[in-house]
Amino acid sequence: MTPTLQEKSEAIIQKIQGAVVAPYEVIRLAALGLICQGHILVDDFPGVGKTLLAKSLAGSITAVFKRIQFTPDLLPTDITGGDVYDQKQGKFNFVAGPVFGNIILADEINRATPRTQSALLEAMGERQVSCDGVIRPLPELFFVIGTQNQVDFEDTFSLPYAQLDRFMLSLQLGYPGVNEQVQILERNRLGEPGVEPVATVEEIVELHKLVLGVEVSLPVMEYISRIVLETRSHPQILIGISPRGGVALQRAAQGHASLCGSTYVRPDDVKAVAEPVIRHRLVLRSAQNGHLGELIRDILDAVPVPV
Repeated sequence: MTPTLQEKSEAIIQKIQGAVVAPYEVIRLAALGLICQGHILVDDFPGVGKTLLAKSLAGSITAVFKRIQFTPDLLPTDITGGDVYDQKQGKFNFVAGPVFGNIILADEINRATPRTQSALLEAMGERQVSCDGVIRPLPELFFVIGTQNQVDFEDTFSLPYAQLDRFMLSLQLGYPGVNEQVQILERNRLGEPGVEPVATVEEIVELHKLVLGVEVSLPVMEYISRIVLETRSHPQILIGISPRGGVALQRAAQGHASLCGSTYVRPDDVKAVAEPVIRHRLVLRSAQNGHLGELIRDILDAVPVPV
């Protein structure tokens, strides 16, 4: 009997939980991004497990995992690859960069210059790389996990809005409590915990198709559209959600519905994923990022729910 989307997703979540001590909802959202083929940005303090989350998610799948450590001297070709002269053949051959993988960890992405950061724009948006006039498609499963720290801003470059908008979800792990810290110590006493794969690339691609098959009714589409418009007219928000962000909200709601075993999207599915989808897309008129959660809830309360 073929495992359902719920069963396969839960198996991935459980594998990640065996290595990462983090709230279940955060790990579930990471898995949600994977089955929706929507890139995720993990924005939190150093040392809370951002990289471990990415490595564990990749380890749960028999996929090609590439890690790119972003630094100020990293060049665009260090990501995409480029033409290298072959003396024996007397010609240039393209050597693929680490972006040609299935799951890409863009670690400390805000430490690279804007020129280097932009090397990921086409890859994340179009799932292809253009080099010397040649367009090279990326694998069918192409999933970027970006990380950045909330402190230590020296020698960093804020991600441009266009790139932030290409991440479907933004996640925060937070600091662990006493019991969670004990679990971390126990799991790391003999070294960093590993994760065994429970899914193949082909199975994840099939999950993508199942998510796309989740029905979204016209009233729910209108509900999503009103939420998007509300962010653009709110007095505290300078820049609201883009049309791409509206599509991301719908896709994430489809993924949430499928994880719940539903074949159609309800307004509650939209509400459940609204904050991680919207949070990083809002540009406020004043620095009040600590109140973003409350602001997003106010926006949701202001939009009538279809019945």
